[in-house]
Amino acid sequence: MAIEFPPLLTGLAVAGDPFVAACEAAPEAEPGSVFYGPDEETMRAAVLLAPEVPLGEAVSVSFAVALGLNDAIGALAPPEVAFHFEWPGGFRVNCASCGGLTARASTDDPRAEPDWLVVGVELPVMGSLVEEPGATPDRTSLHAEGCGEITVPDLIETWARHMMNWLHIYLTDGFAPLHEDWRARAYRLGETIEAPALGTFVGLDEHGGLILQETGGARILPLTMLLERA
Repeated sequence: MAIEFPPLLTGLAVAGDPFVAACEAAPEAEPGSVFYGPDEETMRAAVLLAPEVPLGEAVSVSFAVALGLNDAIGALAPPEVAFHFEWPGGFRVNCASCGGLTARASTDDPRAEPDWLVVGVELPVMGSLVEEPGATPDRTSLHAEGCGEITVPDLIETWARHMMNWLHIYLTDGFAPLHEDWRARAYRLGETIEAPALGTFVGLDEHGGLILQETGGARILPLTMLLERA
């Protein structure tokens, strides 16, 4: 599938899992490389970044990846389709779970500046997640929610353009604008949640950590919970 990428991003088609390929290539590949796979039913892609801040702050760039996907779906899907973010990296389409983000860095130390950071995105597009509609109402795909005209190549291409815009905003204006837009689409903000911990989801800190109000007071769950171990 031929996909055009905006300036400063380089598309690399891979045969296997793009996230795995990106992590394996990260020490040698150029920042701004976007790895993507041939799957026509599920969007799978990963972007390689080179942060210049400690990992605990750098991981907030994942919001640019997520917001780019939100804008892409907004451009391609019918207006009645609702897209939300579930902290730390999940996606919700019409309130049902529909893919999400994952990330890995060259270090697990939140105080260390990573040599590289890979953020992967996966979102079911065409694939039916269940044999009979309604059997698993908490999981869905874009086509199951009325987005039958969206294809994986179109979604990757549109996502890459919008993600590049958010990356520019992140680099020039910091995390605050991303925080504001993400918060407006946050799933269950202000409600009691059960995962990743029980409490009331009251907001985010300056690096995207979840502020959780518990019986004994408030605590912050760091956004580094999104990261897989290197």
